[in-house]
Amino acid sequence: MRYLTIPPPPSLALYVRSFWVLEGEASAQTPYIYRSYADGCPELICHYKGRFNEITPNCILSSPLFHLHGQSQHYRRFITTEDFSIFGVYLYPFAIPLLFGIPTYETSNQAPDWETLVNNDNRYLEEQMMFAETNHQRLQLLSNFLQQRLSKQFVPHLGILTSIKQVLFDAETRNVSLLADTYSLSVRQFERRFKEYSGFSPKLYTRIARFQHSLKLGNSRQPLTHIAHNCGYYDQSHFIRDFKAFSGHHPKTYFGGHAEGAEYMSAT
Repeated sequence: MRYLTIPPPPSLALYVRSFWVLEGEASAQTPYIYRSYADGCPELICHYKGRFNEITPNCILSSPLFHLHGQSQHYRRFITTEDFSIFGVYLYPFAIPLLFGIPTYETSNQAPDWETLVNNDNRYLEEQMMFAETNHQRLQLLSNFLQQRLSKQFVPHLGILTSIKQVLFDAETRNVSLLADTYSLSVRQFERRFKEYSGFSPKLYTRIARFQHSLKLGNSRQPLTHIAHNCGYYDQSHFIRDFKAFSGHHPKTYFGGHAEGAEYMSAT
């Protein structure tokens, strides 16, 4: 398996966390199951080789080849029985209103396909991404699309964008009143705008951000109490509860290196 991340150009760094490529092998005899975890940031995903199907409690659903995987508070499972290659772009959530003209919360826990997102505008991009000869070409195609869309839009309240990033990158940030005061907004105004551009309430978003922060510790050999403390949890029980809700795994399973669908995190 091969996993590669590509930093965005400076012109897109405000809205794009990274571009990425995931390639792997699978077959009917050795299927690959990928598990997506709760995440406060959405992704545009292009399956240009192979296809994944989503495993749900009641059935197997075919996933779109080119779609948005919205910011999510749930984990999801996907399976493929063929070799696969995926190109994606990891966005900040406040890019959604600027790219597609809808509040971010409308894509929370959703995975709309490309046609739904853009209607008849830019539908050609899907075909170009699928048939591009190299990932460098795919990078240029997506970068051009993002730059064209974002350059035409009015940047929203900069304080909201900054506060979302603050929550994402500082596991200790959780005081909504303090955040609202910092950006000269009432708590009610802050909560409304935060949800519009992040997809979730500040309280839920901080929980997801803390969970994501814990994932970055990798296969840590620290005791769970230390991991919980380093990620801003009040105690180990809250950490375990959130980790299981957002990943479907007990943290011991994940940090022990036995988590389903996490192989790509150590792949290069």
